[in-house]
Formats: sequence, structure tokens, C-alpha cells
Amino acid sequence: MYIAMNRFKVATGSESDFETVWRNRDSSLTEVPGFVEFRLLRGKANEEEGYTLYSSHTLWKSEADFQNWTKSENFRAAHRNAGDRKAMYKGPPVFEGFNVVDGI
Repeated sequence: MYIAMNRFKVATGSESDFETVWRNRDSSLTEVPGFVEFRLLRGKANEEEGYTLYSSHTLWKSEADFQNWTKSENFRAAHRNAGDRKAMYKGPPVFEGFNVVDGI
């Protein structure tokens, strides 16, 4: 199993808009070979720096399945308008990928 996560610093006051974008996105992940599950996670607000931390969390059968998706038309379509909402973010998303350690 492979976990792919992107962390987003969402500008204070943009949380509702950010969540709406994710709720209304046109996702075809369930059609992608190897995709298992998606979750959007909301962290705590960092009032001093003016953002709320979010993470998109996808579970895949393998890292290869995830990599294949990132090279697909489905991936390009899902991210086509990502740059249109830059004002919503405090910097770019930060990607983290993890292979699950079997047996633990």
C-alpha cells in the first residue's frame, strides 16, 4: 500500500471556499486502477501565520499505481484549474508519499 498526501496552508477566511472546491470537484479517482480511498483532512488554524492546515490523503494499492495516475489524462483533468485559486493558499502544496510497512 502507498499513501500520497498533499499539505495545504489555506489562508484564514478561505476555508469554506477551499472545502467547497474539494466537494464539487470532478473526480474520476474511483475509475483509476489501484486507487483505494480518498480523505480530506482539516488541521488546526495557525492564527499567528494566518492559515488552516489541510491534507489530501489518498491510499493506493502500490506506489506504481499512484505514479501511473500522475501521468494520466485523469490527473491532468483533475488539476487543470488548480492555479486559478492561488489567493486561497499561503504557498504551494507540499507533497509527501509513504510506503506502508507490512506487518506492523
